[in-house]
Amino acid sequence: MSKKFAGSSALSPPKRGRAAKTKQGLDDESMEEIKEAFNLFDTEGKSIIDVRELKAAFRALGFQVKKAEIRQMFVDMDKDLASASITFDEFVEMVTPRMLSRDSREEILKVFALFDDDNTGAISFKNLKRVANELGENLTDEELQEMIDEADRDGDGVINEEEFYRVMRKRENPLDEIDSDDDF
Repeated sequence: MSKKFAGSSALSPPKRGRAAKTKQGLDDESMEEIKEAFNLFDTEGKSIIDVRELKAAFRALGFQVKKAEIRQMFVDMDKDLASASITFDEFVEMVTPRMLSRDSREEILKVFALFDDDNTGAISFKNLKRVANELGENLTDEELQEMIDEADRDGDGVINEEEFYRVMRKRENPLDEIDSDDDF
């Protein structure tokens, strides 16, 4: 068991009536999803899976990982790649960053869909104005256009999913944009 998760109750069933975050930052539903993916490959019920099944376990959660990424996860965990097995806690440690990232992306894209009521795959000036009005925001047309211009990286006059995601992530962590070529 890794030191990071020592004393963790990750293997215990979720408590009823709570959607509390676990120690790793995942909610009970996400932990259950991880446990189900792990158990698909833990055929002997020993709370370990073969390292060769790791890629498939990630795939069961909807993630495509390359061998190089798996090797890096082992390096990050100070785990020897030659060790033939992964414990449940180690699997949780490996998959948690991806689960947290996936959840935030999914949520952001759900918000995008609320703006894109005409299902064009983009947020137009008209979409943005409608949402601003619905929210009671008194923004001028010029202010709305400035918002679009700031987010519109490809210059097509609308905000696509990637541009919207980028703006929303920027709000969460401004340092994510430190390598942007626009900054310097």
